[in-house]
Amino acid sequence: MAKEPVSKIGGVLPLVGSSPTASASSSNRAGDRMIIHDLLTHMKQRISRATNDYLIPREWLPSNYAGDAEVTDRGVLVNPYEFASTLLSGFLLSSKTNYNKVPCSGTDEPAKDSSWIHRSRIYCSFVRSTCAFSHCHHTKPASNEKSDYTDRGTFLKMIFMLPYISHMHFDCIYLLPITLISNRYKKGELGSPYSVKDFFSPDPCYHDSLLDGFTVEEEFQAFVEACHALEIKVLLDFMPRTAARDSEMIADHPEWFYWIDASVENQYGQPQVPGLDFKVPSKEDLEAIYKSDSVQRHLKLFRYAPSVTHPEKWANFVKSRRNSSDFFDELVQTFGVVTAPAFSDWINDTQPAWTDITFLRLYLDNPRDSQPFIKSHDQPPYILQDIIKASNFPGNIPNTDLWSLLEDIMPHYIREYGIDGARLDMGHALPDELEHSILANARQQDPAFAIIAEELQMEKDVESKKAGYDCILGNTWWMMPRIQENRFQQMVTEVLPRLELPTLACCETPDTPRSAARAHGKDFSTMMTILSFFLPNAIPFVNSGQEIFEVQPMNLGLDNNPEGRFVLPEDDPLYGKLAFFDNYALHWNTTENLIDAIATAAELHGNSKNLLNKDNMRILLDDESRLSGLIYWDGHKGILVLLNTDFTNNKYESVDLGYHTWKDFHRVSWSIRDSQPFSQPPHMIGSRLEVFLRPGKTVVASIE
Repeated sequence: MAKEPVSKIGGVLPLVGSSPTASASSSNRAGDRMIIHDLLTHMKQRISRATNDYLIPREWLPSNYAGDAEVTDRGVLVNPYEFASTLLSGFLLSSKTNYNKVPCSGTDEPAKDSSWIHRSRIYCSFVRSTCAFSHCHHTKPASNEKSDYTDRGTFLKMIFMLPYISHMHFDCIYLLPITLISNRYKKGELGSPYSVKDFFSPDPCYHDSLLDGFTVEEEFQAFVEACHALEIKVLLDFMPRTAARDSEMIADHPEWFYWIDASVENQYGQPQVPGLDFKVPSKEDLEAIYKSDSVQRHLKLFRYAPSVTHPEKWANFVKSRRNSSDFFDELVQTFGVVTAPAFSDWINDTQPAWTDITFLRLYLDNPRDSQPFIKSHDQPPYILQDIIKASNFPGNIPNTDLWSLLEDIMPHYIREYGIDGARLDMGHALPDELEHSILANARQQDPAFAIIAEELQMEKDVESKKAGYDCILGNTWWMMPRIQENRFQQMVTEVLPRLELPTLACCETPDTPRSAARAHGKDFSTMMTILSFFLPNAIPFVNSGQEIFEVQPMNLGLDNNPEGRFVLPEDDPLYGKLAFFDNYALHWNTTENLIDAIATAAELHGNSKNLLNKDNMRILLDDESRLSGLIYWDGHKGILVLLNTDFTNNKYESVDLGYHTWKDFHRVSWSIRDSQPFSQPPHMIGSRLEVFLRPGKTVVASIE
């Protein structure tokens, strides 16, 4: 194996010796003692037990790593305990201990409200796949050879990635669900992170074998502490509208779920309603829906909860079987009922039922607008589009005990781990009162807690703002690739400037096709990733893997089709696999990536937070009135972003800076040229700037 100086191996900024002003947050469980101290002690005690046999991607190694490291064709070999000790020492040396929260940028005080997210830069991670890697250096990528190390993603390995993430100047990490998931009806090899079996427990799969003796709760706590030490906030994903079909709550609260006859489970699906379009139902649609023969057949599949039909038998069953690993299977066999799978809230949606999850019963009665159309006086609780969309079709009797539990999920993670924010999945389907109380309870626990709405429609920004959200997911990922249809220009010139609540600026999400798999591939992904840091009313958002041009989607949920999973070469071991359901790892050790371009754009974004707002923005159009760029100018300084959305032909731009600045001379400092970081001494020009743009390329400059 060739051995190189460590300075040539790593691609990230130094960690040890940095001096952020934040502290790690402390939990009620840990008291004033930081778990990260215990991890460091554990690692130091074990350095002599290992050798340089732990393989990591080249991207994960800090550029000034002080330990021993050896380059191979598959990554870098390190002693895992020495590697961990070096990183953890850096976190502890660089942090203070007088804050429980990350301070606002440029201050020494924690955030007092949730507006901090408007100025943040978010890195999205699905822990299970983001930091999954085959660490045994003897193992070939397609081999089944077992390793003593944990190859799937863990909280410890997310700590290992923090210098890499920090190098790209992200100040917020958004994690897809980390909660305990079900294996009972799992899709794919591992199951979906959204099939939540226990809202209040991290999944044990995120435990790392390097930390035997620690609990997964302590490992997650250490991750949050490490993030806070580097002034990185932590957001989690929560989905209180659904649960795994074998949820832990069933033993104590079977009446919180919907049940069907187990013998007809294979016949169950979303009923189609002839005469109605593919749409979210309105009150005017209810009569047609309930009169439909398919809906009537659907309603007959449902049964009451076993605790209702057989209360004494149920009590004895739970008492004797509660701790059985086969509790749910025995329940089905004993009572002949099973929880009903979920499905879409759109009428006549053709996608199959979501067999791994079910909806929670938010009301103890049927929707008040639907009650006149229910024929049977003895109709068991059921799932239908109106039931799903409880925000539009509430009942009269809230399931108050369930509501109380759902309202405490976010506060629990604030109290126990000190997280800083969350995304609320399917909040649009919750009753208004429940949605508001979920947000209010989180803010009561932490007034600075930021919450993202899972709202794809940009025009719902005002509604989301009134509901108390801090930003929306939005659909920039849909508009960006539609350049020829003029959706991209519409997004920049019309949609974003008018928003009253910021949206996430992203050219991909965990549910969409990868941006590098879109038309024009890496050029498109690079352009839109850079641009996302300079859009008005938008929060830069990068999905893990985007920065290394990953092409395989994580899920097929948005803007995709079943064939979308087959974008990798057929000889790739991960061909056809989806990270949401299967054993998946990113294609690390790349020769081409966006890491330094993101770092450059993100640093400029961080240094220009007061400049990058819609009041300072001017839209630049070419001779054919197509978008050619943006200029921000506050009267003293500015940022210029130019892009060539013609991915075939060169383009020349002549920008009259004086028209926008009212100045005769300008000092120009290029940050990005040809979509790559660029550095040279600033130069003076007159009123007009001439720029040559290659096909699909972007330039960014600071001007004074």
